[in-house]
Amino acid sequence: MRDLRMQRDQIAGPLVLLLVVCGFVASGTENSDYSEAEVLPDSFPSAPAEPLPEFLLEPEDAFIVKNRPVQLRCRASPATQIYFKCNGEWVNQNDHVTRESLDQLTGLVVREVDISVSRTQVEELFGLEDYWCQCVAWSSAGTTKSNRAYVRIAYLRKNFEQEPLGREVRLEQEVLLQCRPPEGMPAAEVDWLKNEDIIDPSQDSNFLITIDHDLIIKQARLSDTANYTCVARNVVARRRSSTATLIVYVDGGWTEWAKWSACGTECTHWRSRECQAPPPINGGKHCSGSMMESKNCTEGLCARNKKVSIEHASHPLSPGMGVAVYTGLVVALLLTVVMALGVGVLAYRRRCRHLHGDITDSSSALTAAFHPGNYKAPRQDNPLHPSAPPDLTATAGAFRGPLFSLPQGINDSPHKIPMTTSPLLDPLPSLKIKVYNSSTLSSVELPADMGVGDGEILSLKSVGTVGREREFHSHTLSREPGLSTSATLGHLGGRLTIPNTGVSLLVPPGTIPQGKFYEMYLIINKWDKTTLPSEGSQTVLSPVVSCGPSSMLLNRPVVLTLPHCAQLDTPTPDWTLTLKTQTHQGAWEEVLTVGEETLSSPCYLQLEEECCHVLMEQLGTYGLVGQSCPPRPACKRLQLALFAPRAPCLSLDYSLRIYCIHDTPHALKEVLDLERSLGGVLLEDPKSLFFKDSYHNLRLSIHDIPHNHWRSKLLAKYQEIPFYHIWSGSQRPLHCTFSLERASLAVSQLTCKICVRQVEGEGQIFQLHTDIQETLPPHSPLPSGSTCLPSSQVGPYAFRLPDSIRQKICASLDAPSARGCDWRLLARSLGFDRYLNYFATKPSPTGVLLDLWEACHQGDADLVSLATALEEMGKSEVLVVMTTDGDC
Repeated sequence: MRDLRMQRDQIAGPLVLLLVVCGFVASGTENSDYSEAEVLPDSFPSAPAEPLPEFLLEPEDAFIVKNRPVQLRCRASPATQIYFKCNGEWVNQNDHVTRESLDQLTGLVVREVDISVSRTQVEELFGLEDYWCQCVAWSSAGTTKSNRAYVRIAYLRKNFEQEPLGREVRLEQEVLLQCRPPEGMPAAEVDWLKNEDIIDPSQDSNFLITIDHDLIIKQARLSDTANYTCVARNVVARRRSSTATLIVYVDGGWTEWAKWSACGTECTHWRSRECQAPPPINGGKHCSGSMMESKNCTEGLCARNKKVSIEHASHPLSPGMGVAVYTGLVVALLLTVVMALGVGVLAYRRRCRHLHGDITDSSSALTAAFHPGNYKAPRQDNPLHPSAPPDLTATAGAFRGPLFSLPQGINDSPHKIPMTTSPLLDPLPSLKIKVYNSSTLSSVELPADMGVGDGEILSLKSVGTVGREREFHSHTLSREPGLSTSATLGHLGGRLTIPNTGVSLLVPPGTIPQGKFYEMYLIINKWDKTTLPSEGSQTVLSPVVSCGPSSMLLNRPVVLTLPHCAQLDTPTPDWTLTLKTQTHQGAWEEVLTVGEETLSSPCYLQLEEECCHVLMEQLGTYGLVGQSCPPRPACKRLQLALFAPRAPCLSLDYSLRIYCIHDTPHALKEVLDLERSLGGVLLEDPKSLFFKDSYHNLRLSIHDIPHNHWRSKLLAKYQEIPFYHIWSGSQRPLHCTFSLERASLAVSQLTCKICVRQVEGEGQIFQLHTDIQETLPPHSPLPSGSTCLPSSQVGPYAFRLPDSIRQKICASLDAPSARGCDWRLLARSLGFDRYLNYFATKPSPTGVLLDLWEACHQGDADLVSLATALEEMGKSEVLVVMTTDGDC
């Protein structure tokens, strides 16, 4: 073919040249001027060849978000073929999606190709070079390569490299708030928020955001007092830094002196000035110097009168005057002596009347089956603590509720029990306390009309066959209402819940041996009546809770649920968390440290964002503590609650109280109950605050008080709560009081701003605008989203999963499977796989996992989440049972 084309060109060339020459000769016969004739070219071109491919669309860089693959696309014309090459290797032809069209303008073929790149392909690449792809297009003229497109896995870490810090600055001072966003791919974009509103420097020229993402306030204004937050975002996520509280203050300045007053009777006149140019704002310094000035207004003419009055004052008293004075002093002294004698006689009679009251002898009171709430029997085997009779007057004052004497057995020594029918005591209605013996199944019931106070210690002995050794269980009910619950449980199990506190105890079926019944209890210990489990740099993170009876023998673990206030949303562990238990001697011992469990660990702790669930086989007193895990400081979640006196306010004095408490339902309930007893009312919903282990105090200050109507009695610029008081958790509840005074009773409106922040840390601002005479509705103690569960549930009603379904799930998953589709896969599906060896040591690992699932979902327990986990495991036979027998 090529030879024929060359022969055709050789023939066509002379013919064209001959025709062109003949045409010029013919035209020359008519025009004899040959000088303007055009010069002929040496050669003539052949037909145009096909050009190289040109890319109309080249592949672009892409990011894989989570597990979603990315699409790469290129388009070229003219192109007979297009293929992708990734990291030097050709992509399989079957992985290409090709489309072909015709360009209407040029008539050339346009070819477009797509490929998909997955996360697995990118992760399989080893080496320093990123994963890349490029297109190669072919035409009859040759090949063309596109630019490289890089495919990277997108991410955004959680921790900011540098977070903004709160500051106090003067008016018109330049402010720099620094922010270094978390590492990310692609690099994060940064926005700044002022009280949750995005700052736009184009709309407010006083703000400037640098290329390093720092925020500069050129001249601080009063309106710039706010909470500032740095927000980082990319295609993966959006992260918020800790909030920095900026306070712009103004130092006070004097006005000019007022005019001199008229000359007074003391021969002086005065003038005054006010600290109002400007007034101190947001904690600024008050003006230095005196507000008033006085001087002599007679140019010394009153000097003689002053001297005369002084001389007269120095003269001795006249004889008559002196006698009267001395007589008055003697009479006053005699009256004082008489009054003192009268008070002494009254006190003596009162004491005698008290000592001769109807009191049972101390020996019988000490040996009785019941003791007052604050009496602790001395240990008989300890020579350092000899037995001594207690002060009956002290115990009688602290004891609430009547005492009871039980029917005496043959082996019981006779005791005299003092009785009381005081109308001031409120017995619990219809209270029956049952204690069952393991052999005879006998019980003791206390009649309701006798009444049992919630502050006493109940020590009950079971009544059985005479001469037999009897089993006895005892427990202490908290004297504080709303902090305890109890129920009689047997083999079917049940659940104890202290409402609105987040504390509960799940007793699974089969925990108590068949035929036995126990009066089980759950108590939140008051902070001022127990030693705390923290020591050194540790901090208390949960309430201290007692469950019992502690002498119970359990056939399987129970689940104790405790709320906690540890901030756990960081990718790296900032906490070293330890569960502690209290011995009978009152000392605290470590039970386990999260992440350091061994086969000998007696418990398993399932940690969630706001609570933890403890699987245990020994009842007692427990608490969760923690300490920072270097290098980053740990962070506690706190709540700030603002209270004021209940309206109407009939005094000129007015106080605002701010509590700093753990971010747990129990801590908030405790403060609400306390303020309710004091006549206080919650002004707005509590605000959250992250408190870092940085040894910096918590600073509280009040600002923008309308000085024309209100005056602050606080002498300093701010108040502080020491860091250790908050971090240790040893003092509850912590609060600061701002005492105010209004100018008159007619003033009812109060507007101010209260700033609470950790020094060099996060803070919050309360914008207060209230009418102190307006009655506010009582605040519900329930946190948002919480549900009020009953205090006790007995038997099957306490569990979401029916016993028949539970048994079939256990039968299906307890036996080990070669494919791993057994209880271990269920633990991973439910998120309970942190330490599988604990469950492997149990007779039914699946049953313990289901118990833990029940505890974790007590407020929202539906079978859908469990059914989903079983469906992912391929356990269709169990799903059929759940569908027919359960409520999915």
